Amino acid sequence: MVLLKLLLVIILAYLIGSVSFGIIVTRIKKGVDIRDYGSGNIGFTNVLRVVGKGPSAFVLAGDALKGSLGVLLGYYLGDASYNYAVLGGLVTMVGHTYPLYFGFAGGKGVATGLGVVLTLAPDVTVIALIIFMITVFISRYVSLGSILGALSVPILLYFLEKPFPIFLFGVLGAVFVIYNHRVNIIRIYQGRENKIGKR
Repeated sequence: MVLLKLLLVIILAYLIGSVSFGIIVTRIKKGVDIRDYGSGNIGFTNVLRVVGKGPSAFVLAGDALKGSLGVLLGYYLGDASYNYAVLGGLVTMVGHTYPLYFGFAGGKGVATGLGVVLTLAPDVTVIALIIFMITVFISRYVSLGSILGALSVPILLYFLEKPFPIFLFGVLGAVFVIYNHRVNIIRIYQGRENKIGKR
């Protein structure tokens, strides 16, 4: 029974994460494949640059909703266990980055991770978002804001004494997001990273 629940959470959360709103919204709105434009990424930032604020808001909301659904799926299938909730959230992020339906080429997991943290620890989300917004406002780098926001999550979870499974998600989720930004880190260092507001 435990193995069945585990497999259900992993499979369903991955399938939820594989729904790529960036691709779906831009195809409906503009009839284009977002992967052929800008940075080629399917996430909120590239959609904002290429298509505009309205579609990017739908992408952000949809990707965050996936994270929340992954957590809730794990929580209720796992008999209200934080372990399963965290697993559901993490696997949803993996599905977002490596989507089954779109050739395993997806986003960087930031918006989906936002939905996970929002569901597991709303208070931490507020502070992490403030850190993200201040960083983007000062540097104009969305990638840097995402990295510092992700880094702040496990630190905040630790000092606010959240349950260990949630803290573990913070650590693993931050590592996952930062790993997905490794190219951006190099570009920031070299001064070649795109700033928000530039198409």
